[in-house]
Amino acid sequence: MIFVDTSVWIASFRSATSSEAQHLSQLLDADEVTLAAPVRLEILTGASSQDRFRLRRVLSALPVFYPELETWDLMDSWVEQAAAAGYHFGVADLLIGALAAERQAAVWSLDSDFKHMAALGFLECYQPR
Repeated sequence: MIFVDTSVWIASFRSATSSEAQHLSQLLDADEVTLAAPVRLEILTGASSQDRFRLRRVLSALPVFYPELETWDLMDSWVEQAAAAGYHFGVADLLIGALAAERQAAVWSLDSDFKHMAALGFLECYQPR
């Protein structure tokens, strides 16, 4: 299971021939892609009104994970650890990371914040081959 971040989806939408688009297609075909609720919302809010209906239908085929109380508690502990190490992460990135970590899943992102979270031991980053 791989939580694909918004940054990868955007890169794929911008160029269907990009390495991100090609690899994402392979992961989708293998049923390995999952969504954190904030990623689904970010994709839909960034889409044009004519694309939103199609995207909503396409994304509905993927599992979507939502936070529970434990997710927020995990994020709260990460904030303290990150601050002690000199890092500050956005709420959406923390939420995406925590949802993945709770499921022992990797996060595929082009955003360096997830690499920093991985360096702190919060989560695992997925690296396409």
